[in-house]
Amino acid sequence: MAELEEREDEGLNERLAQDILDAVEAQDPARVTSLLEPLHPADIADLLEQITAPERHDLLTLWQGMDGEVLSEIREGIREEVIDTLSPQVLADAVRELDTDDVVDIVQDLELPQQEIILGALNRADRAAVEKALTYPEYSAGRLMQREAVVAPEHWTVGEAIDFLRNADYLPDQFYHVILIDPRMKPVSYVTLGRMLSARRDTPLRELSEDSYRTFHPEDPDSDVAYAFNQYHLISAPVVDDDGRLVGVITIDDAMNVLDEEHQEDILRLAGVGDESTISDSVWDTLRARTPWLFVNLLTANISAWVISQFEGTISVIVALAALMPIIASMGGNAGTQSLTVAVRALATRDLTSSNAARVVRREVAVGVVNGLFFAAVMGGMGILLYGGSLALAGVIASAMVINLAVAALAGVLVPLMLNKLKLDPALASGTFVTTMTDVVGFFSFLGLATVVLL
Repeated sequence: MAELEEREDEGLNERLAQDILDAVEAQDPARVTSLLEPLHPADIADLLEQITAPERHDLLTLWQGMDGEVLSEIREGIREEVIDTLSPQVLADAVRELDTDDVVDIVQDLELPQQEIILGALNRADRAAVEKALTYPEYSAGRLMQREAVVAPEHWTVGEAIDFLRNADYLPDQFYHVILIDPRMKPVSYVTLGRMLSARRDTPLRELSEDSYRTFHPEDPDSDVAYAFNQYHLISAPVVDDDGRLVGVITIDDAMNVLDEEHQEDILRLAGVGDESTISDSVWDTLRARTPWLFVNLLTANISAWVISQFEGTISVIVALAALMPIIASMGGNAGTQSLTVAVRALATRDLTSSNAARVVRREVAVGVVNGLFFAAVMGGMGILLYGGSLALAGVIASAMVINLAVAALAGVLVPLMLNKLKLDPALASGTFVTTMTDVVGFFSFLGLATVVLL
C-alpha cells in the first residue's frame, strides 16, 4: 500500500511502466489493476501511447477498470485502436459519466459503428446534446462546449443560489461560474464561486457579476474562442444561439487544449512532418506525413543546383568557392528560420497584424543587415587567413553574407505574412519558400559577385 501511495505521488515513471508491462506479460489482471488504479487518467493515456500495439491490446484485455477520462486524454489515432479493443459494455461504462464536451471530442473522429456504441450508452438527454454538437462545424465553439451549465435567475440572492446548488440532483464535475439568466433563458452575466461563497446570503447575485463576461456563438471558430480565453483571462464563458439563449458553456481546460494543439501543429508543420506526428506512429503513417515535403524540398534544391550550374566556369577557376558556398547558404537558412519562427508564432498569437507589419519587417531587415555586417567581417578575415590572403575574395564573401542575411530576415517575415493574407497556413509552407529563397539568393550573390570581381 505504501508503495502504491508513493507511486501515486510520483505519477508514471520508467519503473512503474515496466512493472505494469511485467504484470501484463505474466497475465496478472489483479496486479495490472492495482498498479493502474492510483494513476491519473493522463498518465494512463501516456502509457498507452508509449507502448507497442500488442502490449496495448494485452493490457486493455486484462484491465477492466477503463475510465472515460483516459479516452478523452489519449491521442486520436491510439484512441480508435483502444476503442476497437474494448468490449461494448466496458466502453459504455467508461463514457457514461463523461461531460458532453468530452464525449463529443471522443465521438467526432470515430467511424459510425463506434459512434453508435458510445451514443447508445448515453441517456436520452446526453445523446441529444452530443448529436446536436456534431451538427456544428468541426473546430467550432459548438464542438467545444459542454451542455452541462450551472444557471440561476438573475434576481436570486447568494443564499438562494447556495441552497439550490446543495440540493441539485446533478452538477458538472468542474464549474467555475454560476451563469445568471433572464426569464427567456438568455444569459446576462455570471458570478464566480469564490465571490459568491465569500458574500452574505442576502447579497443579490447581480451585484457580484464579473466584468470579464462575454458570450460565444456555436459556430465561432474554436481558435477565436481560445484566443479570447487567453487574451481576456476567461475561466468559462456561455455559448448562445441566434436568439441569445443559453445552449452550453466552454471551460478554460477545453480552450487551452485548443491552444496547445495549435502550438503543436505549428511546430510539426514548420518541420514538415505533418500536424499529428508522434513517436507511436507506424512506419507507413510517418512516411506518408514526411515524404511529400521531402519531395518538395528535392524540387526546390534542384533550383539551387541550377543556379550553381550557371557558374561552373567560375567555380572551376576558383576552387575555393565550392568550399565557401555552403557557409553562405547555411547562414542565410539559419537567419531565415529565426525570423520565420518569430513571425509564425506572432501570427498565431495575433501579435503580428497589418497595422504593425511594416515596423516588424523594418526591424528584421535591420537585424539581418547588422548580423550580416558582423559575420561579413568574421568571414572576410577567415577568407584572408585561409585562402591565400585575397582581399578581393574576402570582399566577395563579406558582401554575399550581408546580402543573404538581409534577404533571409526579410523573407522570414514577408513569406508567412503573404501566406496568411492568402488564407494559407504560414506554418505549413513558409519553411520551404524561405529556405529556397536564401539558398538561391546566397548562391547567386556569392557566385555572381565572384564572377564579376575575381575573374
